[in-house]
Amino acid sequence: MGWNFDKTGEVILWGGVSGGVALLLQGLGFSFCSWVFIGCWLLSAAAALQLSCIKVSAAGKAVVVTGCDHGIGHALALHLHQQGFRVFAGCLNDAGEGAARLREQHSDRLIVLPMDVTKQEQLIAAVQEVKLQLPEGEVLWGLVNNAAIMARGYVEWVPLQTYKKIIDVNVLGVLAATKAFLPLIRRARGRVVNMSSVSGVIGTGIMSPYTITKYAVEGLSDCLRQEMRQWGVAVCAVEPSNFNAATQLVTAEGVENQALEMWASMPEVVRSDYGKHHFDRIMRLQRESAQGGEKDLTPVLDALTEALTQRFPRARYRVVDTYYFLKVAAAIHLPEWMFDLLYLPQQTFLSMTSRACNPS
Repeated sequence: MGWNFDKTGEVILWGGVSGGVALLLQGLGFSFCSWVFIGCWLLSAAAALQLSCIKVSAAGKAVVVTGCDHGIGHALALHLHQQGFRVFAGCLNDAGEGAARLREQHSDRLIVLPMDVTKQEQLIAAVQEVKLQLPEGEVLWGLVNNAAIMARGYVEWVPLQTYKKIIDVNVLGVLAATKAFLPLIRRARGRVVNMSSVSGVIGTGIMSPYTITKYAVEGLSDCLRQEMRQWGVAVCAVEPSNFNAATQLVTAEGVENQALEMWASMPEVVRSDYGKHHFDRIMRLQRESAQGGEKDLTPVLDALTEALTQRFPRARYRVVDTYYFLKVAAAIHLPEWMFDLLYLPQQTFLSMTSRACNPS
């Protein structure tokens, strides 16, 4: 994996620590503090970066990946197979096009499994199949919880049933898959890698159905990481920014279908207060944004691979560009009123403009 903002943050961190050491020595009367600062920073940063380069071998290791029908899961299954792992690719539709493309590899190290993470019987069957397919001497090293779905809309617009459906896949599905495979991973002292998002760090208006599930995944990752430390199991969260152009998690057709469902199920008082013009404008913007985001999945695949193969993995891998790096930093470190002042004016302007055209 090349240089990224995770590594930049680590270098900055050790620069701060080195600066603190230098200031402490200066307070004690030493006169060579600038050299101490430079030396400590270079040595500590170099050591941290060198440790991140130590890898574990893929030989004799298997990985389960959920949500391999398309997008990140599909690409990751192929990528990990190329890296030498035995891959169990869980597909919602094991007779679909995505599963067929995986089977075209004609490899005994790439096994497609029917896996709806909301169905306990399928998870139990998948665990049994993994045990059956693992050769003698191989272990289930990793689980990548990738399966997820998305919906968008204001809290007052989205039907409660939609929230339940998304939570069922994005939260309870992650939890169910983890509980199913964890005994095998625990005995291998392996890895659990949860696909989160910058939406698990930054709450964004109109994305609450998806965002609340990613906040839950972040919390689950933290809790499980602490519980699994005694077993030698690492738990990592990978937090990509917007890669929708590559994953098609959101499509214009999907947004249109959700818009029709929301408007039809919306209470009359909500329809009246927001107005049809405002609703249509917001949903049009959502349809237009469905083609946005990064098209190259390589940074996400690299982060997921590092989470599985680094000898000393990070708790979080943030796959972001400069905009999202600064936005996440602002969300974490600035007061909420300041973050809103910096990042909400455009959203507020769009909302006010659409409402002004139809002040019902």
